[in-house]
Amino acid sequence: MTEMTNTVSQVGTGVFVIVLVWIAALVLAIILLRAAGSAKLGVIPIVLLALAITLVLVFFPRSPETRPPFTEIEIVDTLFIGRYVLLAVTSAVFLVAFFMLLPFHFLEPVHAKALRTH
Repeated sequence: MTEMTNTVSQVGTGVFVIVLVWIAALVLAIILLRAAGSAKLGVIPIVLLALAITLVLVFFPRSPETRPPFTEIEIVDTLFIGRYVLLAVTSAVFLVAFFMLLPFHFLEPVHAKALRTH
């Protein structure tokens, strides 16, 4: 399952770039509008440049709009070998302990019962 990894609140990086372009264009436009003389006409190319950048980002996206079809998640047991090694070690310890305790069970002394005599 592929998700869009570079999103913030389901908004991609392209929207943030467009917002930054327009904020920069507005700041430069405000600065140029306060200028005297023909410098005020510098607002027109800045707005046109911001519009061109916006149109390029909208009409030529970096990735497709549609998500790829859902793919089944394949579950892989990455601890397969470690789990079986642990099982083998545990089984070996159990068998060693069992065969070490077995002689104590068979060699336990059995004392004869005293005969009751009246």
